[in-house]
Amino acid sequence: MSLSPTRRAAMLLAGALPAPALAQARNRPLRFAPFADLSVLDPITTTTYVTRNHGFMVFDTLYGLDEEWGVQPQMAESQSVEDDGKRILIRLRDNLRFHDGEPVRAADCAASIRRWAARDPLGQTLLARAAEISARDDRTIEIRLNRPFPLLFEALAKTSPPIAFMMPERLAKTDPARAIPEVIGSGPFRFLAGERVPGARNAYARFDGYVPRPQGRPGGSAGPKVAHVERVEWITIPDASTTANALQTGEIDWWEWPSFDLLPRLRARADIRVWQPDSSGFLPFLRFNHLHPPFDNPAIRRAVLPAIVQSDFVQAIVGQDRELWSDGVGFFPPGTLMASDEGMSALTGPRDPEASRRALAAAGYRGEPVTLLGATDLLPVSALAQVAAQTLRHAGMNVELVMSDWAGVVARRANRNPPAQGGWNAMLTYFSGLDLLHPAVHLLLRANGTAAWPGWPTLPQLETMREEWMEAPELAQRQAIARRIQAQAFIDLPYVPVGKFIQPTAHRREWTGMVSGPTAFWNIRRES
Repeated sequence: MSLSPTRRAAMLLAGALPAPALAQARNRPLRFAPFADLSVLDPITTTTYVTRNHGFMVFDTLYGLDEEWGVQPQMAESQSVEDDGKRILIRLRDNLRFHDGEPVRAADCAASIRRWAARDPLGQTLLARAAEISARDDRTIEIRLNRPFPLLFEALAKTSPPIAFMMPERLAKTDPARAIPEVIGSGPFRFLAGERVPGARNAYARFDGYVPRPQGRPGGSAGPKVAHVERVEWITIPDASTTANALQTGEIDWWEWPSFDLLPRLRARADIRVWQPDSSGFLPFLRFNHLHPPFDNPAIRRAVLPAIVQSDFVQAIVGQDRELWSDGVGFFPPGTLMASDEGMSALTGPRDPEASRRALAAAGYRGEPVTLLGATDLLPVSALAQVAAQTLRHAGMNVELVMSDWAGVVARRANRNPPAQGGWNAMLTYFSGLDLLHPAVHLLLRANGTAAWPGWPTLPQLETMREEWMEAPELAQRQAIARRIQAQAFIDLPYVPVGKFIQPTAHRREWTGMVSGPTAFWNIRRES
């Protein structure tokens, strides 16, 4: 007899939980409910946040970003920039080791940089300028460039996925499009592969061989990463009510992204803390597949705009609480340095589905089916997909809404075949605003064909402007270029921004030390 995901998770919870007396023991594991199942273990092959968070537990980075988003050395001890910015030497800290006991060498890091760079927008820029990325000796990475790359250290430190995680050379030599065969890093926790139950549970043990950086304070992905907890268990519970009950009874300790309708209940509990670790919030979007009809036609993509009502999308996620959502959102997060009002009338002007119908007909749309992907177990994505399906149907499109669990969405969105062969036409998800701050890290504005984020747009003008932005020396110049990029984005329309929402997290108050930024497990203690 097969078990439903909810029943399977409940059984795992019941089997994992100790007797009440033992539950008070100081060595109790931290039990964490992630927002979605960890379906992909290799953090280079996907941009999903759940895999990014898993990556930060297992792997380490040469540099990190502090709470003010400044670059700080992490595995690196020091660095030097020579030859007018065309030669960079990075010296590793001493006593760095992988979970298999092998020392971390510069050759491991050079191979890891090359593998990450093949998948990341900033990394691809690095590769285009690199003459060589190699090991000068066991502790020194040498990067020789054909021309300077001022954003090098920001690229190695960024927290937007994919991230430049360091792994053994034998794993880093894996084709970047294929998953590594085992999960071995040098981070503060070891992945316990033998305890993995796909769709239900993953487990991690503190890596006693990890040497935290001695200076600084924990924040973001920088500073000393001290693992006070001996063991962390990720338990996937598809049902929100079951997760809320488990948090209230102490069966789990931390719910990464609580369901919005359950927030009042959690906030009313004195033993639960509800807070917002990422003040930039999340920006949801409607992503088009540019490889296949109908959205390979830019006129058809633009025809959708008059029907888009951003408030419909974000209110479907968070409800009526005005403090938790914003509309009037363009291609950069509201209130940040690159945000502007350029072209915004396309989203803030009068909404008119009939105008979309007329524009679709004029662009040549003749009722071709549109395969729209949605997730059943990730409530914000489910809500976004339902609103998108209704919006596109009102605009006159023939929409087939295909719902699956989030792991299924992630797998299908990577399929470049036509929808009839397992591909897709449109999908919805969301990124942290911090991942879309400027053109250098903005995955959704990268438009270099099959090397781009799923949807794979080929838009040369956006690519040229991105290069201009990265070369501009002054903030005012970069802001002017960002305005041009937004204007061009409304013409090319790689995707449609559909607002902004704030996502709190919730944990039991006996657990302290959570840091702002990406979900992380260092610095956390359980108070007696």
